[in-house]
Amino acid sequence: MLVMAVVYQVLHRRVSSLVCRLHSTYVRKMRYLNQLKEDDSLCRQAQASGAFYLFHNLSPFLQKVGKKYLVPQLSAAEMKRILEKLPEAEQWLEKSVLIGCSDEHRPHFALDLGALDKSAIETELQGSFTDLRKALFVVDGKDSPLLASAQSLLRWHDAHQYCSRTGQPTQKNLAGSKRVCHASGVTYYPQMSPVVITLVSDGSRCLLARQPSFPQGMFTALSGFCDVGENVEETVRREVAEEVGLEVESLRYSASQHWPFPSSCLMIACHALVGAQRAEISMDSLELEEARWFGLEEIVEGLKREPRSSKQDDGSFLPWFPPKQAIAHQLIREWVQQQSAQTA
Repeated sequence: MLVMAVVYQVLHRRVSSLVCRLHSTYVRKMRYLNQLKEDDSLCRQAQASGAFYLFHNLSPFLQKVGKKYLVPQLSAAEMKRILEKLPEAEQWLEKSVLIGCSDEHRPHFALDLGALDKSAIETELQGSFTDLRKALFVVDGKDSPLLASAQSLLRWHDAHQYCSRTGQPTQKNLAGSKRVCHASGVTYYPQMSPVVITLVSDGSRCLLARQPSFPQGMFTALSGFCDVGENVEETVRREVAEEVGLEVESLRYSASQHWPFPSSCLMIACHALVGAQRAEISMDSLELEEARWFGLEEIVEGLKREPRSSKQDDGSFLPWFPPKQAIAHQLIREWVQQQSAQTA
């Protein structure tokens, strides 16, 4: 027993030491990023050793290697080589925005070169600027959130170049964490719009819907923006009532995800339960094209189905669901796991 106690104490100290080191790495990283946001001169120095992600009119630059799509990181030297033929090349780098850093404190910046010739850059760097809706689902999973947050921040700066009070130009700090109107003294910070996304269940089925703008055959969970003054629970109940005419009896939070469409949203994912005896759908046809209940077997098959294999010989489409990068996919998988556990 004494030997076991000693072994336990040694293992406990090692695990605690590892957790402490990991925690310290994270804390140092967050504090370093905060310093870059608050200190323009420090941020300017960081640009010299930073990695740059390129965009062109908000489309990220990708390189295809075999069947994989990579998100290249360009050094400051490579950026200067691309920009050296342009007047005021140094000012171009200052248009970049800080989007993170590595554990080794190498800062990451995003820069939109929309004012430059797209084909020339693509030829020079042997890649292509790709629509973000496609890029998010073809790149490695760790790169998707980075591209999404980078595009959202670039879009925000593009939309907030003038003060809403004075109409005067605003100026961004070097990191891009804020914009200031010097005429009024107002400081603007990037914001996200809260959106609930809800998987409704009646206990044995889940409800999915589609809008006319969706790809053929795609169904997903209900979603909608939070109204001013609402909490998450109120938004879930209102959206479900508005869109499918059902009354939520209970709900639980699942997870959250930043989503860049239509314009930088915080997706708050929930599961909602409605009474099985009051589960008749009354769809809002102005918002939705179709909404219906799905059983477990149909959901499992739909999760396996690729969009391109959805079309049938008669021109109709079998249901398929959002890919794994989308939080709606997580909600659907959680529901399948819950249902499978209940029937086991």
